[in-house]
Amino acid sequence: MIALSLAEIAEVVGGQTHDIPDPSVQVTGPVVRDSREAGPGSLFVAFAGERVDGHDFAAAVVEAGAVAVLGTRPVGVPAIVVEDVQTALGALARHVVARLGATLVALTGSAGKTSTKDLIAQVLQRKAPTVFTPGSLNNEIGLPLTALSATEETRFLVLEMGARGIGHIRYLTELTPPKIGLVLNVGSAHIGEFGGREQIAQAKGELVESLPSEADGGTAVLNADDPYVRAMASRTKAKVLLFGESGEADVRAENVRLTDTGQPAFRLHTPSGASDVTMRLYGEHHVSNALAAAAVAHELGMSADEIAVALSEAGSLSRWRMEVTERPDGVTVVNDAYNANPESMKAALRALAAMGKGRRTWAVLGKMAELGDEALAEHDAVGRLAVRLNVSKLVAVGGREAAWLQLGAYNEGSWGEESVHVSDAQAAVDLLRSELRPGDVVLVKASRSVGLESVAQALLESGAEGEVAAR
Repeated sequence: MIALSLAEIAEVVGGQTHDIPDPSVQVTGPVVRDSREAGPGSLFVAFAGERVDGHDFAAAVVEAGAVAVLGTRPVGVPAIVVEDVQTALGALARHVVARLGATLVALTGSAGKTSTKDLIAQVLQRKAPTVFTPGSLNNEIGLPLTALSATEETRFLVLEMGARGIGHIRYLTELTPPKIGLVLNVGSAHIGEFGGREQIAQAKGELVESLPSEADGGTAVLNADDPYVRAMASRTKAKVLLFGESGEADVRAENVRLTDTGQPAFRLHTPSGASDVTMRLYGEHHVSNALAAAAVAHELGMSADEIAVALSEAGSLSRWRMEVTERPDGVTVVNDAYNANPESMKAALRALAAMGKGRRTWAVLGKMAELGDEALAEHDAVGRLAVRLNVSKLVAVGGREAAWLQLGAYNEGSWGEESVHVSDAQAAVDLLRSELRPGDVVLVKASRSVGLESVAQALLESGAEGEVAAR
Protein backbone atom coordinates (compact mmCIF):
# COMPACT_ATOMS: atom_id res chain seq x y z
CA MET A 1 0.00 0.00 0.00
CA ILE A 2 1.11 3.60 -0.43
CA ALA A 3 2.42 4.86 2.89
CA LEU A 4 -0.26 6.40 5.12
CA SER A 5 -0.11 7.44 8.76
CA LEU A 6 -2.50 5.93 11.27
CA ALA A 7 -3.95 9.39 11.84
CA GLU A 8 -4.70 9.76 8.13
CA ILE A 9 -6.22 6.29 7.93
CA ALA A 10 -8.44 7.01 10.93
CA GLU A 11 -9.67 10.21 9.27
CA VAL A 12 -10.34 8.45 5.95
CA VAL A 13 -12.36 5.62 7.53
CA GLY A 14 -14.07 7.76 10.17
CA GLY A 15 -12.52 5.76 13.01
CA GLN A 16 -11.23 6.39 16.53
CA THR A 17 -7.66 5.60 17.52
CA HIS A 18 -7.03 3.42 20.59
CA ASP A 19 -3.75 2.49 22.28
CA ILE A 20 -1.75 4.32 19.59
CA PRO A 21 1.17 6.23 21.19
CA ASP A 22 2.16 7.96 17.95
CA PRO A 23 -0.57 8.50 15.30
CA SER A 24 2.08 9.66 12.82
CA VAL A 25 3.42 6.10 12.50
CA GLN A 26 2.88 4.91 8.95
CA VAL A 27 1.48 1.77 7.45
CA THR A 28 4.03 0.84 4.80
CA GLY A 29 3.20 -2.82 4.25
CA PRO A 30 0.17 -4.69 2.99
CA VAL A 31 -3.39 -4.54 4.32
CA VAL A 32 -4.32 -8.11 5.31
CA ARG A 33 -7.29 -9.97 6.76
CA ASP A 34 -5.43 -13.25 7.41
CA SER A 35 -3.35 -13.02 10.57
CA ARG A 36 -0.76 -15.35 9.04
CA GLU A 37 -0.01 -12.73 6.39
CA ALA A 38 0.71 -9.95 8.89
CA GLY A 39 4.25 -8.63 8.78
CA PRO A 40 6.32 -5.51 9.35
CA GLY A 41 4.45 -2.34 8.47
CA SER A 42 1.13 -4.04 7.75
CA LEU A 43 -2.42 -3.16 8.76
CA PHE A 44 -4.57 -6.05 9.97
CA VAL A 45 -8.30 -5.90 9.19
CA ALA A 46 -10.25 -7.79 11.87
CA PHE A 47 -13.43 -9.36 10.54
CA ALA A 48 -15.71 -11.19 12.95
CA GLY A 49 -16.92 -14.34 11.19
CA GLU A 50 -19.23 -17.12 12.25
CA ARG A 51 -16.38 -19.35 13.41
CA VAL A 52 -13.36 -17.07 13.75
CA ASP A 53 -13.13 -13.53 15.11
CA GLY A 54 -10.13 -11.63 13.75
CA HIS A 55 -10.02 -9.45 16.87
CA ASP A 56 -8.77 -12.50 18.79
CA PHE A 57 -5.53 -12.38 16.78
CA ALA A 58 -4.77 -8.72 17.46
CA ALA A 59 -1.85 -9.27 19.82
CA ALA A 60 -0.29 -11.88 17.53
CA VAL A 61 -0.37 -9.69 14.42
CA VAL A 62 1.18 -6.73 16.23
CA GLU A 63 3.89 -9.02 17.54
CA ALA A 64 4.47 -10.11 13.92
CA GLY A 65 5.05 -6.48 12.94
CA ALA A 66 1.61 -5.09 12.09
CA VAL A 67 1.37 -1.38 12.83
CA ALA A 68 -2.26 -1.53 13.96
CA VAL A 69 -5.58 -3.34 13.79
CA LEU A 70 -8.67 -2.04 12.00
CA GLY A 71 -11.62 -3.42 13.94
CA THR A 72 -14.90 -2.73 15.66
CA ARG A 73 -13.65 -2.63 19.26
CA PRO A 74 -10.49 -1.85 21.23
CA VAL A 75 -8.18 -4.87 21.45
CA GLY A 76 -5.42 -3.78 23.83
CA VAL A 77 -2.94 -3.03 21.03
CA PRO A 78 -2.79 -0.13 18.53
CA ALA A 79 -6.16 -0.05 16.77
CA ILE A 80 -8.47 2.09 14.68
CA VAL A 81 -12.03 1.36 15.75
CA VAL A 82 -14.89 1.76 13.30
CA GLU A 83 -18.56 0.91 13.24
CA ASP A 84 -18.31 -1.42 10.23
CA VAL A 85 -15.02 -2.95 9.04
CA GLN A 86 -16.15 -3.69 5.50
CA THR A 87 -17.33 -0.12 4.97
CA ALA A 88 -14.08 1.21 6.38
CA LEU A 89 -12.03 -1.08 4.15
CA GLY A 90 -13.92 0.19 1.10
CA ALA A 91 -13.38 3.81 2.10
CA LEU A 92 -9.66 3.22 2.51
CA ALA A 93 -9.44 1.56 -0.90
CA ARG A 94 -11.33 4.44 -2.51
CA HIS A 95 -8.90 6.93 -0.94
CA VAL A 96 -5.80 5.03 -2.03
CA VAL A 97 -7.04 4.50 -5.60
CA ALA A 98 -7.73 8.25 -5.90
CA ARG A 99 -4.13 8.94 -4.91
CA LEU A 100 -2.60 6.45 -7.33
CA GLY A 101 -1.38 7.40 -10.77
CA ALA A 102 -2.47 4.00 -12.08
CA THR A 103 -4.93 3.19 -14.85
CA LEU A 104 -7.68 1.02 -13.38
CA VAL A 105 -9.02 -1.80 -15.57
CA ALA A 106 -12.11 -3.65 -14.31
CA LEU A 107 -13.67 -6.74 -15.85
CA THR A 108 -16.73 -8.87 -15.31
CA GLY A 109 -18.68 -11.64 -17.04
CA SER A 110 -20.45 -14.91 -16.40
CA ALA A 111 -17.48 -17.08 -17.35
CA GLY A 112 -13.76 -16.67 -17.90
CA LYS A 113 -13.19 -13.69 -15.59
CA THR A 114 -10.24 -15.10 -13.73
CA SER A 115 -8.49 -16.58 -16.76
CA THR A 116 -8.93 -13.32 -18.68
CA LYS A 117 -7.75 -11.23 -15.76
CA ASP A 118 -4.62 -13.38 -15.57
CA LEU A 119 -4.01 -12.88 -19.30
CA ILE A 120 -4.48 -9.11 -19.07
CA ALA A 121 -2.06 -8.93 -16.17
CA GLN A 122 0.61 -10.96 -17.94
CA VAL A 123 0.32 -8.83 -21.07
CA LEU A 124 0.36 -5.47 -19.26
CA GLN A 125 3.25 -6.47 -17.00
CA ARG A 126 5.44 -6.30 -20.08
CA LYS A 127 4.65 -2.61 -20.40
CA ALA A 128 4.64 -1.37 -16.80
CA PRO A 129 4.26 -2.50 -13.15
CA THR A 130 0.85 -4.14 -12.76
CA VAL A 131 -1.19 -5.21 -9.74
CA PHE A 132 -4.10 -7.59 -10.24
CA THR A 133 -6.70 -9.62 -8.36
CA PRO A 134 -5.17 -12.81 -6.93
CA GLY A 135 -7.24 -15.87 -7.80
CA SER A 136 -10.90 -14.87 -7.88
CA LEU A 137 -11.05 -12.51 -4.90
CA ASN A 138 -13.58 -10.34 -6.70
CA ASN A 139 -16.09 -9.37 -4.01
CA GLU A 140 -16.60 -6.46 -1.63
CA ILE A 141 -13.69 -7.65 0.56
CA GLY A 142 -11.24 -9.15 -1.94
CA LEU A 143 -11.47 -6.24 -4.36
CA PRO A 144 -10.49 -3.45 -1.93
CA LEU A 145 -7.71 -5.63 -0.49
CA THR A 146 -6.30 -6.00 -3.99
CA ALA A 147 -6.56 -2.28 -4.67
CA LEU A 148 -4.75 -1.57 -1.41
CA SER A 149 -1.81 -3.74 -2.51
CA ALA A 150 -0.91 -1.17 -5.19
CA THR A 151 2.08 1.08 -4.59
CA GLU A 152 3.46 4.32 -6.01
CA GLU A 153 5.17 2.29 -8.75
CA THR A 154 1.93 0.64 -9.93
CA ARG A 155 0.82 1.81 -13.37
CA PHE A 156 -1.96 -0.68 -14.11
CA LEU A 157 -4.48 -2.00 -11.60
CA VAL A 158 -6.52 -4.92 -12.99
CA LEU A 159 -9.56 -5.82 -10.90
CA GLU A 160 -12.00 -8.68 -11.39
CA MET A 161 -15.55 -7.85 -10.33
CA GLY A 162 -18.10 -10.49 -9.43
CA ALA A 163 -21.81 -10.10 -8.80
CA ARG A 164 -24.61 -12.15 -7.26
CA GLY A 165 -27.30 -9.54 -7.71
CA ILE A 166 -28.27 -6.16 -9.09
CA GLY A 167 -26.21 -3.35 -7.57
CA HIS A 168 -23.17 -5.42 -6.60
CA ILE A 169 -20.94 -4.24 -9.43
CA ARG A 170 -22.16 -0.67 -9.04
CA TYR A 171 -20.98 -0.80 -5.43
CA LEU A 172 -17.56 -2.17 -6.43
CA THR A 173 -17.08 0.52 -9.06
CA GLU A 174 -17.81 3.16 -6.45
CA LEU A 175 -14.94 1.78 -4.36
CA THR A 176 -12.54 1.52 -7.28
CA PRO A 177 -13.72 3.64 -10.25
CA PRO A 178 -12.37 2.10 -13.48
CA LYS A 179 -11.15 3.90 -16.57
CA ILE A 180 -11.45 0.80 -18.76
CA GLY A 181 -14.36 -1.59 -18.25
CA LEU A 182 -14.45 -5.02 -19.90
CA VAL A 183 -17.55 -7.25 -20.11
CA LEU A 184 -16.82 -10.77 -21.33
CA ASN A 185 -20.19 -12.48 -21.65
CA VAL A 186 -23.64 -13.04 -20.23
CA GLY A 187 -24.18 -16.73 -19.57
CA SER A 188 -25.90 -19.13 -17.19
CA ALA A 189 -23.66 -18.79 -14.14
CA HIS A 190 -25.78 -17.86 -11.08
CA ILE A 191 -28.90 -17.74 -13.25
CA GLY A 192 -30.82 -19.28 -10.35
CA GLU A 193 -29.98 -16.28 -8.18
CA PHE A 194 -30.52 -13.62 -10.84
CA GLY A 195 -33.67 -15.09 -12.39
CA GLY A 196 -32.65 -14.88 -16.05
CA ARG A 197 -30.08 -13.67 -18.56
CA GLU A 198 -31.73 -10.26 -18.85
CA GLN A 199 -31.17 -9.71 -15.13
CA ILE A 200 -27.56 -10.93 -15.43
CA ALA A 201 -27.00 -8.49 -18.29
CA GLN A 202 -28.50 -5.69 -16.21
CA ALA A 203 -26.08 -6.44 -13.37
CA LYS A 204 -22.97 -6.86 -15.54
CA GLY A 205 -23.75 -3.67 -17.46
CA GLU A 206 -23.40 -1.62 -14.30
CA LEU A 207 -19.66 -1.73 -15.06
CA VAL A 208 -19.92 0.21 -18.33
CA GLU A 209 -22.40 2.64 -16.78
CA SER A 210 -19.73 3.59 -14.24
CA LEU A 211 -17.10 4.56 -16.82
CA PRO A 212 -16.05 8.15 -17.51
CA SER A 213 -16.97 9.63 -20.86
CA GLU A 214 -14.87 9.13 -23.97
CA ALA A 215 -13.70 12.73 -23.62
CA ASP A 216 -12.43 11.89 -20.14
CA GLY A 217 -10.64 8.74 -21.29
CA GLY A 218 -13.24 6.08 -20.53
CA THR A 219 -13.35 2.91 -22.67
CA ALA A 220 -15.88 0.08 -22.63
CA VAL A 221 -14.43 -3.15 -24.06
CA LEU A 222 -17.36 -5.32 -25.17
CA ASN A 223 -17.77 -8.79 -26.67
CA ALA A 224 -19.08 -8.37 -30.22
CA ASP A 225 -20.08 -12.05 -30.31
CA ASP A 226 -22.47 -11.84 -27.34
CA PRO A 227 -25.68 -9.91 -28.14
CA TYR A 228 -26.36 -9.16 -24.48
CA VAL A 229 -22.90 -7.64 -24.07
CA ARG A 230 -22.87 -5.80 -27.38
CA ALA A 231 -26.15 -4.13 -26.44
CA MET A 232 -24.40 -2.55 -23.45
CA ALA A 233 -22.85 -0.01 -25.83
CA SER A 234 -26.03 2.02 -25.42
CA ARG A 235 -25.56 2.12 -21.65
CA THR A 236 -22.21 3.92 -21.56
CA LYS A 237 -20.86 7.34 -22.43
CA ALA A 238 -17.37 5.88 -22.80
CA LYS A 239 -15.64 4.95 -26.04
CA VAL A 240 -16.68 1.45 -27.18
CA LEU A 241 -14.09 -1.06 -28.38
CA LEU A 242 -15.41 -4.40 -29.66
CA PHE A 243 -13.57 -7.73 -29.55
CA GLY A 244 -14.52 -11.13 -30.92
CA GLU A 245 -14.51 -13.29 -34.02
CA SER A 246 -17.13 -11.11 -35.69
CA GLY A 247 -15.89 -9.20 -38.73
CA GLU A 248 -17.22 -6.03 -37.07
CA ALA A 249 -14.95 -6.41 -34.03
CA ASP A 250 -12.13 -3.89 -33.64
CA VAL A 251 -9.94 -6.62 -32.15
CA ARG A 252 -10.66 -9.98 -33.75
CA ALA A 253 -9.34 -13.46 -34.45
CA GLU A 254 -9.07 -15.15 -37.84
CA ASN A 255 -8.08 -18.70 -38.77
CA VAL A 256 -8.88 -20.03 -35.31
CA ARG A 257 -7.74 -23.62 -34.81
CA LEU A 258 -6.52 -26.01 -32.14
CA THR A 259 -3.09 -27.61 -32.17
CA ASP A 260 -2.74 -31.38 -31.80
CA THR A 261 -2.37 -30.82 -28.07
CA GLY A 262 -5.58 -28.76 -27.80
CA GLN A 263 -3.98 -25.32 -27.60
CA PRO A 264 -5.61 -22.47 -29.57
CA ALA A 265 -3.85 -20.68 -32.39
CA PHE A 266 -5.14 -17.75 -34.45
CA ARG A 267 -4.28 -14.60 -36.36
CA LEU A 268 -4.78 -11.56 -34.13
CA HIS A 269 -6.02 -8.37 -35.75
CA THR A 270 -6.00 -5.05 -33.93
CA PRO A 271 -6.35 -1.49 -35.24
CA SER A 272 -2.55 -1.25 -35.04
CA GLY A 273 -1.77 -4.39 -37.07
CA ALA A 274 -1.91 -8.18 -37.12
CA SER A 275 0.20 -10.97 -35.67
CA ASP A 276 0.03 -14.72 -35.04
CA VAL A 277 -0.74 -16.22 -31.61
CA THR A 278 -0.26 -19.79 -30.39
CA MET A 279 -1.32 -20.08 -26.76
CA ARG A 280 0.05 -22.27 -23.99
CA LEU A 281 -3.41 -22.57 -22.46
CA TYR A 282 -5.80 -25.35 -23.42
CA GLY A 283 -9.18 -25.02 -25.09
CA GLU A 284 -10.73 -22.90 -27.82
CA HIS A 285 -12.66 -20.87 -25.25
CA HIS A 286 -9.40 -19.07 -24.43
CA VAL A 287 -9.53 -17.35 -27.83
CA SER A 288 -12.28 -15.03 -26.62
CA ASN A 289 -10.39 -14.43 -23.36
CA ALA A 290 -7.21 -13.63 -25.32
CA LEU A 291 -9.06 -11.20 -27.60
CA ALA A 292 -10.47 -9.41 -24.57
CA ALA A 293 -6.97 -9.08 -23.12
CA ALA A 294 -5.66 -7.92 -26.49
CA ALA A 295 -8.33 -5.23 -26.72
CA VAL A 296 -7.39 -3.84 -23.30
CA ALA A 297 -3.69 -3.94 -24.17
CA HIS A 298 -4.30 -2.20 -27.50
CA GLU A 299 -6.24 0.55 -25.76
CA LEU A 300 -3.25 1.02 -23.45
CA GLY A 301 -0.82 1.49 -26.31
CA MET A 302 0.65 -1.95 -27.04
CA SER A 303 1.28 -3.06 -30.62
CA ALA A 304 -0.20 -6.20 -32.19
CA ASP A 305 3.23 -7.87 -32.19
CA GLU A 306 3.83 -7.07 -28.52
CA ILE A 307 0.42 -8.39 -27.58
CA ALA A 308 0.81 -11.57 -29.64
CA VAL A 309 4.14 -12.43 -28.04
CA ALA A 310 2.74 -11.84 -24.56
CA LEU A 311 -0.36 -13.96 -25.22
CA SER A 312 1.72 -16.76 -26.71
CA GLU A 313 3.91 -16.91 -23.60
CA ALA A 314 1.18 -16.42 -20.97
CA GLY A 315 0.31 -19.29 -18.67
CA SER A 316 -2.31 -20.06 -16.04
CA LEU A 317 -1.77 -18.12 -12.81
CA SER A 318 -4.72 -19.48 -10.84
CA ARG A 319 -5.11 -22.98 -9.46
CA TRP A 320 -7.41 -25.73 -10.76
CA ARG A 321 -8.24 -23.98 -14.03
CA MET A 322 -7.36 -26.31 -16.90
CA GLU A 323 -4.20 -27.39 -15.07
CA VAL A 324 -2.68 -30.03 -17.32
CA THR A 325 -0.26 -32.53 -15.77
CA GLU A 326 1.13 -35.66 -17.36
CA ARG A 327 1.88 -38.57 -15.05
CA PRO A 328 5.03 -40.67 -15.53
CA ASP A 329 2.87 -43.42 -17.07
CA GLY A 330 1.52 -41.07 -19.74
CA VAL A 331 -1.90 -40.45 -18.18
CA THR A 332 -2.81 -36.77 -18.60
CA VAL A 333 -4.84 -35.18 -15.80
CA VAL A 334 -6.72 -31.96 -16.56
CA ASN A 335 -7.73 -30.34 -13.28
CA ASP A 336 -10.43 -27.75 -14.05
CA ALA A 337 -12.24 -28.27 -10.76
CA TYR A 338 -12.23 -24.72 -9.41
CA ASN A 339 -15.73 -23.97 -10.67
CA ALA A 340 -18.24 -24.81 -13.38
CA ASN A 341 -21.19 -23.40 -15.28
CA PRO A 342 -22.80 -24.62 -18.50
CA GLU A 343 -20.58 -22.52 -20.74
CA SER A 344 -17.29 -23.42 -19.08
CA MET A 345 -18.30 -27.09 -18.77
CA LYS A 346 -18.98 -27.34 -22.50
CA ALA A 347 -15.74 -25.52 -23.32
CA ALA A 348 -13.77 -27.91 -21.13
CA LEU A 349 -15.35 -30.92 -22.81
CA ARG A 350 -14.40 -29.57 -26.24
CA ALA A 351 -10.85 -29.04 -25.01
CA LEU A 352 -10.78 -32.62 -23.71
CA ALA A 353 -11.93 -33.91 -27.10
CA ALA A 354 -9.19 -31.94 -28.87
CA MET A 355 -6.46 -33.02 -26.45
CA GLY A 356 -7.56 -36.67 -26.55
CA LYS A 357 -7.53 -37.33 -30.28
CA GLY A 358 -6.38 -40.93 -30.72
CA ARG A 359 -6.48 -41.51 -26.95
CA ARG A 360 -9.09 -42.63 -24.42
CA THR A 361 -10.80 -39.67 -22.78
CA TRP A 362 -12.51 -39.50 -19.40
CA ALA A 363 -14.85 -36.72 -18.24
CA VAL A 364 -15.21 -36.76 -14.45
CA LEU A 365 -17.98 -34.23 -13.89
CA GLY A 366 -20.09 -33.04 -10.98
CA LYS A 367 -22.82 -30.58 -10.13
CA MET A 368 -23.07 -27.10 -11.63
CA ALA A 369 -24.51 -24.98 -8.83
CA GLU A 370 -26.93 -22.04 -8.77
CA LEU A 371 -28.79 -22.82 -12.00
CA GLY A 372 -32.27 -22.70 -10.51
CA ASP A 373 -35.03 -23.95 -12.81
CA GLU A 374 -32.46 -24.44 -15.59
CA ALA A 375 -30.50 -27.08 -13.66
CA LEU A 376 -32.10 -30.20 -15.14
CA ALA A 377 -31.90 -28.99 -18.74
CA GLU A 378 -28.33 -27.74 -18.41
CA HIS A 379 -26.97 -30.91 -16.78
CA ASP A 380 -28.80 -32.99 -19.37
CA ALA A 381 -27.22 -30.90 -22.17
CA VAL A 382 -23.71 -31.38 -20.80
CA GLY A 383 -24.20 -35.14 -20.60
CA ARG A 384 -25.42 -35.19 -24.20
CA LEU A 385 -22.48 -33.10 -25.38
CA ALA A 386 -20.01 -35.55 -23.85
CA VAL A 387 -21.50 -38.24 -26.09
CA ARG A 388 -21.52 -36.06 -29.20
CA LEU A 389 -17.83 -35.28 -28.65
CA ASN A 390 -17.09 -39.03 -28.39
CA VAL A 391 -15.72 -38.80 -24.88
CA SER A 392 -14.77 -42.39 -24.07
CA LYS A 393 -16.30 -42.43 -20.60
CA LEU A 394 -18.36 -40.02 -18.53
CA VAL A 395 -18.10 -40.40 -14.76
CA ALA A 396 -20.88 -38.36 -13.12
CA VAL A 397 -20.06 -37.73 -9.45
CA GLY A 398 -22.54 -36.87 -6.71
CA GLY A 399 -26.28 -36.68 -6.19
CA ARG A 400 -29.27 -35.56 -8.23
CA GLU A 401 -27.47 -33.25 -10.65
CA ALA A 402 -24.86 -35.89 -11.42
CA ALA A 403 -27.67 -38.34 -12.16
CA TRP A 404 -29.03 -35.82 -14.67
CA LEU A 405 -25.61 -35.65 -16.33
CA GLN A 406 -25.53 -39.41 -16.70
CA LEU A 407 -29.14 -39.55 -17.87
CA GLY A 408 -28.41 -36.98 -20.58
CA ALA A 409 -25.54 -39.12 -21.82
CA TYR A 410 -27.72 -42.25 -21.74
CA ASN A 411 -30.53 -40.59 -23.68
CA GLU A 412 -28.01 -39.40 -26.27
CA GLY A 413 -26.91 -42.98 -26.84
CA SER A 414 -24.25 -43.65 -24.22
CA TRP A 415 -25.16 -47.13 -23.07
CA GLY A 416 -23.27 -49.95 -21.46
CA GLU A 417 -20.11 -48.78 -19.72
CA GLU A 418 -19.70 -45.50 -21.61
CA SER A 419 -21.19 -43.51 -18.75
CA VAL A 420 -21.52 -44.21 -15.04
CA HIS A 421 -22.93 -42.45 -11.99
CA VAL A 422 -20.92 -42.75 -8.75
CA SER A 423 -21.83 -41.47 -5.31
CA ASP A 424 -18.82 -39.38 -4.37
CA ALA A 425 -15.23 -38.36 -5.13
CA GLN A 426 -13.70 -41.42 -3.48
CA ALA A 427 -15.84 -43.73 -5.59
CA ALA A 428 -14.63 -41.89 -8.68
CA VAL A 429 -11.01 -42.27 -7.59
CA ASP A 430 -11.46 -45.99 -6.96
CA LEU A 431 -13.00 -46.46 -10.40
CA LEU A 432 -10.29 -44.51 -12.18
CA ARG A 433 -7.46 -46.23 -10.35
CA SER A 434 -8.77 -49.58 -11.46
CA GLU A 435 -9.46 -48.66 -15.09
CA LEU A 436 -7.04 -45.97 -16.25
CA ARG A 437 -4.49 -46.97 -18.85
CA PRO A 438 -1.25 -45.25 -19.87
CA GLY A 439 -2.02 -42.52 -22.39
CA ASP A 440 -5.56 -41.77 -21.15
CA VAL A 441 -6.71 -38.15 -20.71
CA VAL A 442 -8.86 -37.31 -17.66
CA LEU A 443 -10.83 -34.06 -17.24
CA VAL A 444 -12.08 -33.24 -13.72
CA LYS A 445 -14.65 -30.44 -13.41
CA ALA A 446 -17.54 -29.32 -11.19
CA SER A 447 -18.67 -26.35 -9.15
CA ARG A 448 -16.33 -25.41 -6.32
CA SER A 449 -18.67 -26.73 -3.64
CA VAL A 450 -18.31 -30.29 -4.96
CA GLY A 451 -14.57 -30.39 -4.22
CA LEU A 452 -13.59 -32.57 -7.18
CA GLU A 453 -10.03 -31.24 -7.09
CA SER A 454 -9.48 -34.11 -4.65
CA VAL A 455 -10.00 -36.54 -7.52
CA ALA A 456 -7.32 -34.87 -9.63
CA GLN A 457 -4.93 -34.73 -6.69
CA ALA A 458 -5.48 -38.42 -5.89
CA LEU A 459 -4.82 -39.39 -9.50
CA LEU A 460 -1.58 -37.43 -9.58
CA GLU A 461 -0.47 -39.00 -6.31
CA SER A 462 -1.30 -42.43 -7.70
CA GLY A 463 0.78 -41.74 -10.80
CA ALA A 464 3.72 -40.60 -8.70
CA GLU A 465 3.53 -43.80 -6.67
CA GLY A 466 3.32 -45.97 -9.77
CA GLU A 467 -0.21 -47.23 -9.02
CA VAL A 468 -1.31 -47.93 -12.57
CA ALA A 469 -3.83 -50.49 -13.72
CA ALA A 470 -2.15 -53.48 -15.31
CA ARG A 471 -3.11 -53.66 -18.97
